[in-house]
Amino acid sequence: MAENNPLNLLIPFIGVRIKYMSDLLKLGVLISGNGSNLQSIIDHIEKGSLKAIIKIVISNNPEAYGITRAKKHGIPVVILKNGDFKNKEEFDLELIRILKNNYVDLVILAGFMRIITPTLLKAFPHKIMNIHPALLPSFPGIHGQKQALEYGVKLSGCTVHFVDEGVDTGPIIIQSAVQVFDNDTEETLAARILKEEHRIYSQAIQLFAEGKIEIKGRKVRIKTET
Repeated sequence: MAENNPLNLLIPFIGVRIKYMSDLLKLGVLISGNGSNLQSIIDHIEKGSLKAIIKIVISNNPEAYGITRAKKHGIPVVILKNGDFKNKEEFDLELIRILKNNYVDLVILAGFMRIITPTLLKAFPHKIMNIHPALLPSFPGIHGQKQALEYGVKLSGCTVHFVDEGVDTGPIIIQSAVQVFDNDTEETLAARILKEEHRIYSQAIQLFAEGKIEIKGRKVRIKTET
């Protein structure tokens, strides 16, 4: 009779499900604002094109709309206010504690308006990604789109890179270019770049999940299957 027990039929599939979940890349996403890149990552995960799970979203801005986005999808959120810590290192030590407690494999900066310290970098070496709205190394820092327009470039775009101790200076993973038109404003250019951000950020995370990223010095090589 035991052989016909319906529960016995479920056991193999339960085992497969548990293994699949444990194999997903575990993300910790840091935000400060609207969270459109966070939403894009959530969307890619839910449609199955990104094999990852967001374990925690952390914001240093309690008013960030990205918090609402995370909660709508049942993702845990922690708010760390800048003013609650004596210095940047103490902030990052608490950040590390939360990320480690959630077994995070890869830290994603998604509009996180804060310079991180070497303390966090040492805790997650080559495991912190950022996306920047310019074709690095051109126009690092804030207002990359405005810088591009003022300089008069014909192409701009976005860059996914690993984070190092500089400002937008880490090894480049993926870039995508967009044309700059004569009548562009900072807002119209930013909107076209943002579409590319949403496309390539999840692509870079998926490459990491598949173990296809190799760093040599400051160069990133994408492994291809033979």
